[in-house]
Formats: sequence, structure tokens, C-alpha cells
Amino acid sequence: MTDETDGLPEGVETKRRTRWTGLVGLTLSRWWQRATGTTAGRIVSTIGAVALTIAFLLVVTGIALALADGGATTRDDADVRITPTEGSTLSSVDGVEGPRLGATNERAGAIRSHDGVDHASPVLVETVRLEADGGEPKTVRLVGVVPDGESRTVAGLPTDRLEPGDSHYANGSYDGPQNGGIVLSHTAADRLGASDGDELAVSRGPMRSNELSVTVTAVADAEGEETGAPIALVHASELQSVSGADDGQLADRVLVWGDSDAAQSAATDAYPDASVEVAGSADPAALFEDGLAFATSVIALIVGVTICASFVATTMGMTVDEDRRTLAVLESIGIPTRGRLAVVAISTGVTTFVGSLVGIGLGAAGIVGVNAIASATVAPGAVAQFHPLFVPYAIAVALLSGLVAVPYPLAVAARTSVLSEVGR
Repeated sequence: MTDETDGLPEGVETKRRTRWTGLVGLTLSRWWQRATGTTAGRIVSTIGAVALTIAFLLVVTGIALALADGGATTRDDADVRITPTEGSTLSSVDGVEGPRLGATNERAGAIRSHDGVDHASPVLVETVRLEADGGEPKTVRLVGVVPDGESRTVAGLPTDRLEPGDSHYANGSYDGPQNGGIVLSHTAADRLGASDGDELAVSRGPMRSNELSVTVTAVADAEGEETGAPIALVHASELQSVSGADDGQLADRVLVWGDSDAAQSAATDAYPDASVEVAGSADPAALFEDGLAFATSVIALIVGVTICASFVATTMGMTVDEDRRTLAVLESIGIPTRGRLAVVAISTGVTTFVGSLVGIGLGAAGIVGVNAIASATVAPGAVAQFHPLFVPYAIAVALLSGLVAVPYPLAVAARTSVLSEVGR
């Protein structure tokens, strides 16, 4: 009886499977003996090198992810963030910005009515020209919010320095009285030469006829102001009016404060087709949207694979050179060259896999340590983030490094023969 798949007799195919199963078992058993025995030095050093490389890669990638996920205008202390997804929201009025959420003032009000939700606010970000009395117009990033009098942070600035509520919205008519307040970051205040009580004129640009007059209510320290970005807070409806986003109540996102589960449920009910993110989580896709973060992660990947593969190739090549007698014995009992090379390849793969697992643990601990040091010194919050996708990513990178490294130990193994070893 024959196996129609490959034309080999069934008995031959069974023997082949048994032989390969035995080779794998022999390789794993011998690898464990070497890793735990008195000659474990090279195996342990290889695992350590892989682990440290993977840990370095995860820490750098975690920093890049935090960088991509937390730009100057997205620093806030909200518990849930609602952001638009392509094709599911209204577009911006100019047709040049990215997609935006619609009906944000109305739906934020509906979210606030849910049990467990403390507050919800649309957030609109616009680049405008601000002009102090007698000064030159300067470009500033305005962030529109709906404050509630509580101490909250949006774009790194405190919202409680603005008058609570958003009277200009007037249930969607946008004809209510304007609050006319603005909170400047120190960078923005220095750029404008403005201080508390100064009046500023706001203009969206030469193509906009709407203008707004605001009074500086506070100059505050902005989280991450070392970036030098001039940022300011105003009431959302007033910025919507001056930018034209009042047509459709557009905003870049909606922030929700309160119990995480309740806030997430309310956010999903209000925007079932939008992206709802709970604070503390991060989206790895953000790496591809931030040029600096993406470049940093790619460089870390290239460096990590290069260093890891080089060390694995060197140490495993030396290990195989020391293990020539075992390979000669395998040849003498009839194991073909392909089988002997498989033993070397499996050993290399197991070593890099174990190293990746150790590296994941070290990387997670490294991210925690980096955040602790940063919080105690220069940063108000996390500067690196860990994501569950880092686990398969680290394993894949380690195995890729092993695949790049394995030709050298295979070349060493291929040159081993029974005659040369007997002569020794």
C-alpha cells in the first residue's frame, strides 16, 4: 500500500516521521542538558544577549508608541477618548483636515447624562492667528473644550481656568453670549507677549471673516511644554464658530471622565462607529501615523536584529564547533546531512525563542522603570507604553534574528565528518 501524496511506501513514511520526531526530541533533550549543566556558559550567554536586545527593542518601541499616542494637543487626563475612524464620520469643513466627529456638543451632553459619567467634552484643535494689542499676529494652536469647573487637563492645560459651561453653543444655535476667555501656555504667552487680563484678537486666517476677541484668564504650565508648542484653551463653541466647525458641531475627539466602564459604554452608545479608547491603552497603529515614532521604531528594529543575529551566529557557531563529536556520532549511525543540520537549526531556534521570552519580561520591567524615573524627574506621566502585541512582535524578531544567524553554524556543522573526528 502506498501513500498517494508522495509515492513513498507507508512504512518508509512512518520511519521518516519517527526519525524526525526522534531528532527533535534528541535536540531538545541535549539543549536542556547543555543549558542546565556545567557547560551552560555559551547557551546562557546567547540567551542573555537575545534577551537584552529584545528588551532594548521593546523599551525603544514603547517610547515611540507613547510619542505617537501622546502629542502636545492630546495630553489629557480623560478616562475615555472617542476619535473618528475613516468613512464613519463627517469630514472637516475645509476638506483638507482629517475626518472629524459630528454632533459632538449634542452627543457629549447625552454622554454626561449617563450614570457613572462625571463629564464629557468635545475637543476641537485649530491653528489660528492671535494678536495682542499693538503686537504682530502669531500662530497658536487653539484647543476648544467645554469646562465644568472641575480640575481637568486637556492638551496639557487646566480647564478650570475657564468659566464653566459653554454658553455660546445655546443648544446648537451658536447665538448665545460668548465667554471670551483663553488659557495660554507659557510658550504661547511668550510668543504673544501677553499676560493675565490682556485682550487678544483671534482669526482663523485670511479666508475667514469670523473673528473672536478673548481675554487671557490664566497663563499656565503645560505638560510637555519642553516641546515648545504654543497652545491655548478656549471654549469649544467659540472656536467652532470662528473656524466654521459649528456647521455640524464638528470636533476632533470627545473626552469622557468618570468610571471607565460606564464612560466606555456611554461613548459606544453615542458613537457606535467611532474608535473608543480607554485611558492607559495604546493603539500600535499610531506608530505608522507619526513619522518620528515610526522612524525610531524601525531603527530600533534594524539595530536589534543586526546585533542579535551577529551574537547568535558567533556563539552558536562556537557551540557547534565544540559539539563536532556529537555530530560525527549522528553521521556514523546513519543520520544524513539534512538531519544533522536540522539538529543545529532547531538548537538555534530554541535558544532565540527562550531568549525572546526572557527579553519580554526584561522589556516590560524596563518600561516600568523608565516611566518611574521619568515621573520622578522630568515627565508628569508615562513616557513609554507596553502593548500586548509586543509579545508576538518580540518573538518574531528573535526568530528572524535566529533565521539570519543560522547559516553560519550550519556551515560549521556541514564541514564535520566522522573521519576528521576519529583522527582527533
